[in-house]
Amino acid sequence: MGQTRTLNVVIAMASPEPLAPEPQVRGSFLGRHPAVWRMAAAAVAGALLWLSFPPRNWWWLAPLAFALFAVTIYRRRARAGFGYGLIFGFVFLASELFWLQDFLGSGFGPAPWVGLSLASAGLVALGTTGMAVVSKLPGGPVWMAMLFVADEALRQRFPFDGFPWARVAFGQPEGLFLPLAALGGAPLVTFGVVLTGCAIAALVLNGGRRAFAVMAVIPLLVGTGMLPLVNRDDAAGSVTIGIVQGNGPEGLSGIGSGAEMRQNHLVRAEQLAQDIKAGRMPKPDIVILPETFTDLGPDPAEDRQIAQVVSDLGVPTLIGGRITRPDGAAQNVMIVWDPVKGPGQEYSKQKLVPFGEFVPMRSIARIFTPFVDDQKDMRPGTQPPVLTAAGVPLGVAICFEVAYDDVLETAARDGAQVLTVPTNNAWFGRTEMSYQQEAMSRVRAVEHDRAVIISATTGVSAVIQPDGGVTRQTELYTGDTLVATVPKKTTVTLATRIGAWPEGAMVAGGFAALLWAAGSRVRRRRVDSSREER
Repeated sequence: MGQTRTLNVVIAMASPEPLAPEPQVRGSFLGRHPAVWRMAAAAVAGALLWLSFPPRNWWWLAPLAFALFAVTIYRRRARAGFGYGLIFGFVFLASELFWLQDFLGSGFGPAPWVGLSLASAGLVALGTTGMAVVSKLPGGPVWMAMLFVADEALRQRFPFDGFPWARVAFGQPEGLFLPLAALGGAPLVTFGVVLTGCAIAALVLNGGRRAFAVMAVIPLLVGTGMLPLVNRDDAAGSVTIGIVQGNGPEGLSGIGSGAEMRQNHLVRAEQLAQDIKAGRMPKPDIVILPETFTDLGPDPAEDRQIAQVVSDLGVPTLIGGRITRPDGAAQNVMIVWDPVKGPGQEYSKQKLVPFGEFVPMRSIARIFTPFVDDQKDMRPGTQPPVLTAAGVPLGVAICFEVAYDDVLETAARDGAQVLTVPTNNAWFGRTEMSYQQEAMSRVRAVEHDRAVIISATTGVSAVIQPDGGVTRQTELYTGDTLVATVPKKTTVTLATRIGAWPEGAMVAGGFAALLWAAGSRVRRRRVDSSREER
C-alpha cells in the first residue's frame, strides 16, 4: 500500500498539470466563443511575425509574435495546436511570400501563392500541434521552442528537398538574437526567439513565476554576451571585389529576354573596365557577375565576347551562366574565368528550386506554373561550393542555396575566406523578396564569421561585413557597379565547426518531450482508472 502511494506521488509530480480553464468573460460574445479570440490572436501573431522580417528592422516583434501565439495554444489539446497553428502559419507565410503573387499572379491568379503558403502552413501546423502538447510539461517553453526548430528542419528538407524560405532566424539580421548564429547557426537563432516568446506567455499565464522569466531572458543575455566575439578583428588580410549589376526587364516581362540581360551586364562590365583604366574606380582583385545573366554553350571558351570583357577587366571574374552540357543537360553554374587562361574551375548549383529549376509532379504542377511544358529539369551539381580566384577561396551559394544551412557551412569549413551569393531575382519585381534574401546572407555572415558578397542581376547587390552589417548596397532595377574591400577570414565559428549538431539535439529533445507528454498522459489515465476501481 505504501509503495502504491509513493508511486502515485511520483507520477503526479512528473505528469503535466490539467488543462487550464478557458477564460470566461460573462455576457460577452468572446466569453461564449473563446475559440474566436484565439483564432484572431493566432492571425495577429502571424502578421506580427511577418512585420518583424526585412525590409523592416522590427526584429523585436518576433518574440512578441510567439508570445501571443503561445497564449492561444498554451496547455491546449493537440487539435487546437494544429488549427491555430494553421491560421498562424498561413497569415505569416502568405504575407512573407506575397512576391509569388507579384511574379505569377498576372497570369495565374492567386493559386500558386495561396497553394504554396497553405502547404507550408500545413507543415508549420504539424510543429505547433506538438508545441501545444508539450506546453503542459515542466519547462514547457523549452520543449515548444525545440519543436519549432524541428518543424523548420522538416521544412528545410521536405518535400522535394524542402523550401526553407521564411525561417524565423532569417528575420533576425539585426538585434540581440543574431549573435546566437555564431554558436549554433540559424537553428539556434530560431530557438532563442521562440523560447523567449513562449516563456513570456508562460510567465503571464502562470502569475510571474521566476523560472519562466529566466527562460525569457537567457537567449537575450547570451546574445548580448556574444556581441564582442561577433565584432572581433582577426582578419588574415583583405581582398577587393567588384560587383556588376547589369539590370534587366522586371517581372514576367523578363522571360525570353536573355539577350538583353546578357548585353546589359557585359556593357556594364566593360564600363567598369574603362573606369578602372581611367582611375575612376579602384582595381579589384576579383569581379563577380551574377547568377544566370547569360546562357553558355557546351564549351564556354568559345564565347569570345565574354572572353574579351574579362580580358579588359584584367582580373579573374566569376561568370554566372546557364550552361548546356554536351549531353544536352542544363546546369546553373558559376565559372572562374581567368583573363589569360579563360574559363576554369566551376561550381554547379546543388539545391535546385522545385517547380522552377526542376518540376516534380508535372501534371499537377502545370496548373500552378507557366514553365512546365517548355522546361527541362536542370541537373544538380556535386562539386564542393568553393571556387578559388586570385588565390582567394570563395564560398558560393547560388541564389536559393543561401537558405540551406549546409551549403555555406561546407564552404567555410573547406577553407572559404569570403562567401558569395550570386543571384538572379529579375522575375520577382519590386517586392520584399530580394531584401529577404539579403537578410539570409547577413545571418550567414555572422554564422560563419565571413564577409558575404551578393551579386544580383537586378538588385539587391550588397557588401556585407562579418558582423552582418551592410556597407554597400544597390537599388532594385538599376544598373550599377560596386568595388569594395572586405576582410579575408580563416578562423571558424563554433557553429561552423559543429554544423547540424545543435539542430539535431533540439529535434531529438523536442521529440523526447513529446514522448514524455504522451507517456505522462497514459500513466495518469492508469492511475485514474485504478482509483475508480478502488
